[in-house]
Amino acid sequence: MGEQETGGIPAGAGRGGRAARRGLAVAAWAVAALAVLGAGGAGVAYMRLDANIEGIDINTRLGDDRPRNVDDGSLDVLVLGSDSRSGANRAYGRDEGTARSDTAMVVHLHQGRRKATVVSIPRDTLVTRPECARRDGGSEPAAYRAMFNTAYEVGGPACAVKTVEQMSGIRMDHYIEVDFTGFKELVDELGGVRVTTTRAIEDGGSHLDLAAGTHTLDGEQALGLVRTRKGVGDQSDLGRIQLQQAFVKALVEQVGRVGVLSSPQKLWGLASTATRAITPDSELDSVKELAEFAGGLSDLDADGVRTVTLPVRYDPADPNRVVPLDVQAQQVWQALRQDLPVPASAVRDTAAGKAGDVVR
Repeated sequence: MGEQETGGIPAGAGRGGRAARRGLAVAAWAVAALAVLGAGGAGVAYMRLDANIEGIDINTRLGDDRPRNVDDGSLDVLVLGSDSRSGANRAYGRDEGTARSDTAMVVHLHQGRRKATVVSIPRDTLVTRPECARRDGGSEPAAYRAMFNTAYEVGGPACAVKTVEQMSGIRMDHYIEVDFTGFKELVDELGGVRVTTTRAIEDGGSHLDLAAGTHTLDGEQALGLVRTRKGVGDQSDLGRIQLQQAFVKALVEQVGRVGVLSSPQKLWGLASTATRAITPDSELDSVKELAEFAGGLSDLDADGVRTVTLPVRYDPADPNRVVPLDVQAQQVWQALRQDLPVPASAVRDTAAGKAGDVVR
């Protein structure tokens, strides 16, 4: 299959590769919006936005049984997109009382914050899920060959963080969660996002029907695009990740196009939407903390961001699931642990979703 970053960009890519590096992750619009906020929000606005944010105390829930906290100047953030069907999200399916992590990315901010590596974890990845505290207060036993997204389903954010830390050997410094409704509202606040599809996409499961061509997607359509899997490529989660990474480029371009910094009204609307949409860990649960965190990314530009997908292969026992390529996956995690770039060998000859050219 050649030298490829699954769901990401070919190593050594030129113009197209640079474009693909323009987003931290499909949910990182929340951080981007708060970076804008850090440049302009203050006073009463801070207090009003603070009321929108509810944090989760991951550190207390996980205790001391975690990877060592390495103070080398780098930072690791687990970003999850939640597919809860409760509340305003119930339009996207039947609420079974649980939620799953529909999108998962480890964002590694390298020392100096001028570069970042984003590792997407396919939701269908079979992993060894550690023992976790359940949402109802009981204990969920460890499970072998469990889908990655069941960690969030059975134990919420703390179990998702614990599972990622066990997989990677890396302590997550922060956690940020974004939900369906918040994603839609942000896109609508931006006035839609323009994309070009190279072929028609029709997926009843994600409520998306697009002809080939250029479109300005509203929030509902954008959500449909980043959730689509049946209508593109090999109909796998890997193809969906490729769509998500392509959409991030268009989203970041739209943020620049609408002139947020020059419009206080647009700035307020975007910041208000972002703070309602995210659930951060307790160390980022105020506008001041979020703005300081995002402000630390001011020197990070598009060319400094590299996106990869966890190296996987299709599971021989179930083609609807993938399993990590152990040696290559450990190369990815070791690179992040050492604050180094992911080597090309780690992302070569891995499974791909065949949807990398569908959206541009």
